[in-house]
Amino acid sequence: MKKIWQKSDSSLHPLVEQFTVGKDYILDMALVPYDVLGSRAHAKAIHKAGVLTDEELAALNNGFDELVAVYEKGEFEITVQDEDCHAAIEKFLIEHVGPVGKKIHTGRSRNDQVLTALRLYINDKLKDVFAQVESVQASLLARAKKEQDVQLVGHTHTQPAMPSTFGLWFASFAEQLADDMLILKTAMKLNDQNPLGTAAGYGPSVTLDRELTTSELGFGAMQINPIAAQNSRGKIDAFALHALSQIMLTIGRLANDMIWFSHPSLGYVSLPHDLGTGSSIMPQKHNPDALELLRANVSIALGYERTIIEMTKNLFSGYNRDMQFAKEPLMNGFQLTHDSLEIMQLFVERIDVNEQIDMLPEIYAADQATKTAIETGVPFRDAYADVGSNKDYTPVAVEKKTIGSADNLSLEKIQQKWS
Repeated sequence: MKKIWQKSDSSLHPLVEQFTVGKDYILDMALVPYDVLGSRAHAKAIHKAGVLTDEELAALNNGFDELVAVYEKGEFEITVQDEDCHAAIEKFLIEHVGPVGKKIHTGRSRNDQVLTALRLYINDKLKDVFAQVESVQASLLARAKKEQDVQLVGHTHTQPAMPSTFGLWFASFAEQLADDMLILKTAMKLNDQNPLGTAAGYGPSVTLDRELTTSELGFGAMQINPIAAQNSRGKIDAFALHALSQIMLTIGRLANDMIWFSHPSLGYVSLPHDLGTGSSIMPQKHNPDALELLRANVSIALGYERTIIEMTKNLFSGYNRDMQFAKEPLMNGFQLTHDSLEIMQLFVERIDVNEQIDMLPEIYAADQATKTAIETGVPFRDAYADVGSNKDYTPVAVEKKTIGSADNLSLEKIQQKWS
């Protein structure tokens, strides 16, 4: 079978074919619905430009309907010979609606075609992540309200420092995720630009109504300069992964806290039996394996982001085939983040907190010094020195370290940061 770029019957060396196709024929199954959306919009644009008749546009749309039905049944196939979903879809159209299928590529390149499909894919995936983070935030704040007065040892330098509460701890991660969502929203806005109609990076040879395709595809904006559109491939992908990396850094730190808090020497929390695993040799072990894997996933997520950045830097302006390899880390990054958020939500909702933690007297030292300074009128620094030198760390009645007012415990309050 001829490739869509072949001009003669000469064949491609099988090793070169396999190497250049890579995993695209597998990965692109995820992009089929998005390429169909882009192709429908492009068909409308070339119809408006006079390339397609009304009948031909209708025939193409019927072909797209048939293709989607086949895809949803799991029967659509992309072969190594097809190379990617774009060629496979064009082949399907030609086979099912005839010669008009050959017209669909008028005024379009695979360059803006793949850009469009990826933008639509990333838009959907970022929205999914956003919804997941909101759900994890809600779970964190529910636990914060429930345990707002349950005492917890606060640490600095990994050493016991001051009295705290589980409410303060749970809510801290909800607010950190709110900060991460500012970055996530920026990634969504950056990605929400229509590249369709920029062709190979220098504009099409036919005048297309790009406002039409922007509206049809639901993009919030349009990429104006066609070279800029091509040069944005990889940069926007990497920024999407950067947003995911920030989320992963937050929940990875939460996972690490949970691992250490569940250590028998601390005993701040315990893991439900069905959330831990055992040892093949030590009968007593109950291990936080899922949390350890989540913690490791942070490094993997950062690696995906870095892979695309390294691949993108210093490329010659215009499309470069290097960008084909950005697809796998991008898709893997979304799956990794989805799985990690899912498992973290389970732990947030199910982890058991110890309501009777042994609060060491010394963690009240700062509160004791402050109370002494206020009640006696001596300078705080003198009270600090006195408490520190006497080492009389007597637990004092201190103001509860709660989250504060009910407003500060609400998801709505935290969401104001990014809404």
